Amino acid sequence: MSVKLLWIVSDLGFLHSSCDGNRSLASSKFVSPDTNLLFQYRAKTDKIQKWNPDFYSFRTDLRYPCIGNSGLQSLSSTVPLVSSMIATSSSGEMAVSSEEKVYNVVLKQAALVKRQLRPSGDLDVKPDIVVPGTLSLLIEAYDRCGKVCAEYAKTFYLGTLLMTPERRMAIWAIYVWCRRTDELVDGPNAPHITPTALDRWEARLEDLFRGRPFDMLDAALSDTVNKFPVDIQPFQDMIEGMRMDLRKSRYKNFDELYLYCYYVAGTVGLMSVPVMGIAPESPATTESVYNAALALGIANQLTNILRDVGEDAQRGRIYLPQDELAQAGLSDEDIFGGKVTDKWRNFMKKQIKRARMFFDEAEKGVTELSASSRWPVWASLQLYRQILDEIEANDYNNFTKRAYVSKAKKLVALPVAYARSLIGPSTTSSSLHV
Repeated sequence: MSVKLLWIVSDLGFLHSSCDGNRSLASSKFVSPDTNLLFQYRAKTDKIQKWNPDFYSFRTDLRYPCIGNSGLQSLSSTVPLVSSMIATSSSGEMAVSSEEKVYNVVLKQAALVKRQLRPSGDLDVKPDIVVPGTLSLLIEAYDRCGKVCAEYAKTFYLGTLLMTPERRMAIWAIYVWCRRTDELVDGPNAPHITPTALDRWEARLEDLFRGRPFDMLDAALSDTVNKFPVDIQPFQDMIEGMRMDLRKSRYKNFDELYLYCYYVAGTVGLMSVPVMGIAPESPATTESVYNAALALGIANQLTNILRDVGEDAQRGRIYLPQDELAQAGLSDEDIFGGKVTDKWRNFMKKQIKRARMFFDEAEKGVTELSASSRWPVWASLQLYRQILDEIEANDYNNFTKRAYVSKAKKLVALPVAYARSLIGPSTTSSSLHV
């Protein structure tokens, strides 16, 4: 299937925009400022395009789709936050990079939600259609999801209690499916998981989206995707991330790592926005809210990676960009050796700085969510961000020390997150409102 995009290039770059009702789907990315033209580009999924360098050119500092305009100018050029959108070969062939692949998913997900928005901005939640005798089973299914969430994500669970019952239960169902998926490659049975097992898990996912759940926990998610405009692609992409874990233990650059982070964590944001909802009074574009949700997932996963360097090394895995390690004068042997040196500290400072940039971008979108959905997101964001502080407090020793946020700090963070959740969308212009 081909998608035709209209790119309007000005002195500031190009603007891709589609309007649907009151909320527009708009985004901007930069191209060479000296190029001013109007053209059409026909992008075919997973196809190689011929590159004509005489026709147009792209700057090599293109940002990732979930990173906005603010703050990038102050980021040191030595911190490779971004990469070029287009990779070219010596034969002049063009391949779309990870950032553009994810960007296209964001556009699709935002468009799907936009079509389900009422004029008031509320999501059109479908009413329950209950087969006699199944209502009690469905309630029990959601209750089980809630218990799992309460056990493994206590802080997030407390935040969900402020959400409306429909949204709260739906988020629990999504959380449980994500946890079960992650356990396939990180749980006790991980050594026995094969690509075929993941194929079966994906087939089971497709069945529950068709209304044919396999078990009670699946039934809760099946009911959720029937009520809310949740698309199957982010779920399928998460499974693809699990496949990557089976076949890949090194990432040669941040572009590769970015795609992995999207698969295993950025997808959660795309799953959740349709359920959490966008505040009716928000002037932000739907796409920009999705980009912020994506940024939070990327930030959380980068934080996981930086926290778990030592644990991953014990399993023979290094989730750090190989080219950046080499630039810092480090190698796999240094990771497996587990010695904190000045080279390692300097490397970690840059990695932490990049993760914080993603958190900064994520913050812009939280206030645009519906009022009842903000607290759990703020709590998760603040607590995960503090893990980066703890890594610094441990003198960047993430080989033998696990950075964690103490219970006392969590107790302090909860009311702060609640206070921030009371702040709604601003009617003044911002990077999310253009």
